[in-house]
Amino acid sequence: MDELIKIDNLRKVYTVGNEKVVALDKINLSIGRGEICCVLGTSGSGKSTLLNMIAGLEKPSSGQVKIGKYDIVKMNETQLAKFRQKHIGFVFQSYNLIAQSTATENVSMPLMFRGVDKKERTRRAKEMLENVSLGERCNHLPTQMSGGQQQRVGIARAFVSNPNIVFADEPTGNLDSKTTKEVMELIVKLSREHNQTVILVTHDPSIALYADRIVHIIDGNVDSDKLNTSIVPREEM
Repeated sequence: MDELIKIDNLRKVYTVGNEKVVALDKINLSIGRGEICCVLGTSGSGKSTLLNMIAGLEKPSSGQVKIGKYDIVKMNETQLAKFRQKHIGFVFQSYNLIAQSTATENVSMPLMFRGVDKKERTRRAKEMLENVSLGERCNHLPTQMSGGQQQRVGIARAFVSNPNIVFADEPTGNLDSKTTKEVMELIVKLSREHNQTVILVTHDPSIALYADRIVHIIDGNVDSDKLNTSIVPREEM
């Protein structure tokens, strides 16, 4: 598997009052192209901080994050914004949909930022909604959909621009068990179809079982890094 993400000696220290809090302590990881990697940890373990560092949403105190040939730690905010628009998709726990926009309009948003014309981005958004079994909901607003349907819209939005990496931060935190299974199977399916890397962050060990690899974070350190043999086989997707 080709290496896509290389993390070297990544460290993040926050100042809280007069104290220094170490959120990440010299993390070293390599993540492959097309790999579904789960970062598993309890609240406060540093897992979301790690996601933010890899996605360029926060700057580390020290260390390096390389995605392909790009050293994102050295990028300024404008460069990072353009990089995320071109290479990265996000799935959020709280869906983060625009309430006044239809499912099609929400899904097409990343394409608008890429300069795709309206007709083409609408076509691609509707095609993506069909792919996540929401073709009949194209013109619905978020308030007219269930939580599971809203998260499917969020997944369609994350994958519509065919990004190299999709970050999924507690993507099933607000969903029931049946919908959780459907959403996770959908994320795996879409990742497999286009060989896209997924970095999944969760506190739930049952969600981690959908990943190829599970990196367990405790107190800002990698406690274990193991391949997951129970992942749904590629040939079944």
